[in-house]
Amino acid sequence: MAGMRGKGNSIVVKQKTDNSYDGSQIQVLEGLEPVRKRPGMYIGSTGFDGVHHLIKEIADNSIDEAIAGYATRVDVVILADGGITISDDGRGIPIDKHPKTGLSTLETVLTVLHAGGKFGGGGYKVSSGLHGVGSSVVNALSTLMIAEVVKNGELYRIEFERGGTKVPFKKVGKTDRINGTTITFYPDPTIFKETVEFDYKWVVDYLRHQAYLTKGIYVAVRDERTSERAAFYFEGGIQSYVKHLNIGKEVLSDEVFYVEKQVEDSMVEVAVQYNETFVEMVKPFANNVLTPDGGTHLIGFRSAMTRVINEYARKSGLLKEKEDNLSGDDIREGLTAIILVKLPDPQFEGQTKNKLGNPEVRRYVEQVMTEYFAYYLDENPAIAKKIIGKSLLAARARQAARAARDNVIRKGALDGLSLPGKLADCSSKDPSASEIYIVEGDSAGGSAKSGRDSKTQAILPLRGKVLNVERARLDRMLANNEIVSLIKALGVGIGDQFDINGLRYHRIIIMTDADVDGSHISTLLLTFLFRYMKEVVDGGHVYMAKPPLFLLKAGGTKRWYAYSDEERDEKIQELIAARRAAGTTINPEDSLLKQAGLTDVQRYKGLGEMDADQLWETTMNPENRVLVQVKVQDAERADAIFTKLMGDEVSLRKSFIQSRAKDVNVEELDI
Repeated sequence: MAGMRGKGNSIVVKQKTDNSYDGSQIQVLEGLEPVRKRPGMYIGSTGFDGVHHLIKEIADNSIDEAIAGYATRVDVVILADGGITISDDGRGIPIDKHPKTGLSTLETVLTVLHAGGKFGGGGYKVSSGLHGVGSSVVNALSTLMIAEVVKNGELYRIEFERGGTKVPFKKVGKTDRINGTTITFYPDPTIFKETVEFDYKWVVDYLRHQAYLTKGIYVAVRDERTSERAAFYFEGGIQSYVKHLNIGKEVLSDEVFYVEKQVEDSMVEVAVQYNETFVEMVKPFANNVLTPDGGTHLIGFRSAMTRVINEYARKSGLLKEKEDNLSGDDIREGLTAIILVKLPDPQFEGQTKNKLGNPEVRRYVEQVMTEYFAYYLDENPAIAKKIIGKSLLAARARQAARAARDNVIRKGALDGLSLPGKLADCSSKDPSASEIYIVEGDSAGGSAKSGRDSKTQAILPLRGKVLNVERARLDRMLANNEIVSLIKALGVGIGDQFDINGLRYHRIIIMTDADVDGSHISTLLLTFLFRYMKEVVDGGHVYMAKPPLFLLKAGGTKRWYAYSDEERDEKIQELIAARRAAGTTINPEDSLLKQAGLTDVQRYKGLGEMDADQLWETTMNPENRVLVQVKVQDAERADAIFTKLMGDEVSLRKSFIQSRAKDVNVEELDI
């Protein structure tokens, strides 16, 4: 290493003597410049998520007014010209002169970082905002922001351009509204280079969640681009939310356990309902902000649930003296719950607020759940018996699965357990450079093995249809050879031994025939990965290969591939146009194939019809292939879709397929 030399067991570092480092090299970013310079620090990303995070920053302020009891409705309009307007009927951002900045408080809030009513000054006892940077950040990252505030029927207005004042703060006149705030903004395309277009479905889902989490608030959205609109109002709050999550699932009881209790200066609200599936769906929120990585409120909830259920099982005799206590995993099988805590000073981890850190909240939630859920079980012995019966069944299945797993699951890449015999592994030991093709059938598997790049591409052929894991516990899954082969090949383990660090291939490519059976197999595989290896999906490791549907031939050497009917037709018209441009006489009475100079158009019925060279050229060669990355934009929506498609309710599945069949687009696999 340059500038370093060894001396015994120590290292001596030669210090540079360049003294040119002075104050002129220190860059001072004023006002909102830091936000435009490093937007990712404030909103997480400048892609799709970042653009929509801007909506949250503004709309959350309106929701905070509702939580505080000052607003009754929030309205969102996606504008036809690319902007968005968010308004509420709350108190309105203050418009008086701010004592420190000398500007109106409205201008201060929108132009000064860490200026807001959420720092303990009495503006909000509870809020989703933490750092006070939300509105000003949105302003900085917008080409235009218009803020309008109504105070006692008087309208005030100010406009900004990329964070700088464009039209000064002024009183406009009287209005029919009494109080409220309206913010309109346009994301800056020089910041958000991927997209500045708002997604209507995202907005609808976000507002629906806020309506569930804030009892009695009316929220509405209208899209001027398409005339679509939606509105939500849930008197039942999170009880309604739990029922929504359990749609399509057989529940143990129609009744939802619900408690709302103030503890010191915080509020704890929990709703619980069990269903007959094997999947846990618990969503923890703090001040209406989803904390997907959990935190102290989730820890307190789980601890209380495990203790209360075990204590009831013991005293009721449902759990025998010689039997071990039920584990947390056992009692959470089929559990659907919403945990909502409201507290004055939330300690989130990072601006994106993925995890709650307040230590006192664990005690609050644990205290409330221990008292009230224990009372609920005592008052509802029939429901309690069902919950504990399901948990006992889960415990026995888990024990059976553990015994099976110890024999078949590869716990790490180098632990000596054999890989599945049907796997044609790649020679590379670098997971980031390796990919595995999961192929339907031995015929396609043979072509894939012959045509692949054996250095980086592994092939795992699967025989027949994979087990539908939506209807099977882990013990049954581990009796299925295809599932076991897949688990072994991927190297991450399963269940409580799952470890994403063991992943042997950073690209898992599902390659099936482009027909109904192939789609079914793909869905079965995606169901397994989503339910039991979700971190693999979340990490962006899962892809769908898109094999061609048609081979177009001209003579013995020229050929083209088409991946859809439309692409085939476009290619034919392109060839006809090219022949005309070259002076070839085209007879319009001839077939389109003859007009295009084609000798044959072959439709592939399956991957097995391609030889090794064709499969490599069209579907496996990184320079030519088409891969669609599988992303889960909304786990809640994905859970509902997998329940409908793969669950026991035939009527739900039939209705879903009939209503969506015409709209399916293979390019859009975002769930």
